[in-house]
Amino acid sequence: MNVLAEPFAFEFFRQGLLAATLVGALCGMIGVYVILRRMSYIGHGLSHSVFGGAVVAYVVSINFYVGAGLWGFLSALLINATARRGKVGADAAIGIVTTASFAIGVALISKTRSFTRDFEAALFGNVLGVTPTDLVVVGATTALVAVFIVAFYKPLLFLTFDPDVAPIFGVRTGVVDTLFSLALAATIVASINVVGVTLIAATLVIPSSTARMLTDSFGRMIVYSTLLGAGSGLVGIYLSYWLDVSSGATIVLLEAAIFVVVSLVVWVLQRQTPWERDHQPRVVVASESHSDTR
Repeated sequence: MNVLAEPFAFEFFRQGLLAATLVGALCGMIGVYVILRRMSYIGHGLSHSVFGGAVVAYVVSINFYVGAGLWGFLSALLINATARRGKVGADAAIGIVTTASFAIGVALISKTRSFTRDFEAALFGNVLGVTPTDLVVVGATTALVAVFIVAFYKPLLFLTFDPDVAPIFGVRTGVVDTLFSLALAATIVASINVVGVTLIAATLVIPSSTARMLTDSFGRMIVYSTLLGAGSGLVGIYLSYWLDVSSGATIVLLEAAIFVVVSLVVWVLQRQTPWERDHQPRVVVASESHSDTR
């Protein structure tokens, strides 16, 4: 018990543990929509776009979250507006906007010849260096995104599984899509100092992909993904502390290991005969039919 309690003597560890748990839950929560809508690339793209905003904020001497947040929101709106025109697909719009934003950040860094620890944390993550302000931002973002998902559960469900039919049932697809993009941008901005630009897409995709193998129920998928993300963040911080390895990398590697284990278990269960499955303890529970998603 002393081994487990020892890190709690340090304030930076307590703050880092809370931040990693919240970020894991946040990314797992919204990540379900990302993978089911086949938008994994937008998480990767927006994280690079936000980095450009962070550099601009540093150059003009404004708050990191203000600069990165506004830049991320504008990038999300610009991607939506460009993709809706029809001539340019969503993937191309993301590529254009995000690479241009990242290039602006690189150009400004090379011009000012400055690369501070803030940029290092933004690129690679530094959860053990989070501040009380970071915790407030992560906590508020997690709460707001959770409220958004609950309030817009049915419209998001329609847009995820049958976007062509959604308008017939009164879903304002443009509004909901824009709000979702803003929620995703806020998630990335809040998480960037914890896991970094280079790994944030993984925290969005891996827990939700693992949850997808465990259940066909949309609601349960969100719950499982949130718990997997939060649990990986909590355990990952402990491993990071004792192994003296990058916190963001440790969390992602743990999530990847869980994904591999679940994949193997599901594969073994699928190869068993119905009689064998009925006479062995259930390891993976896949309950509820697809009717819950309609």
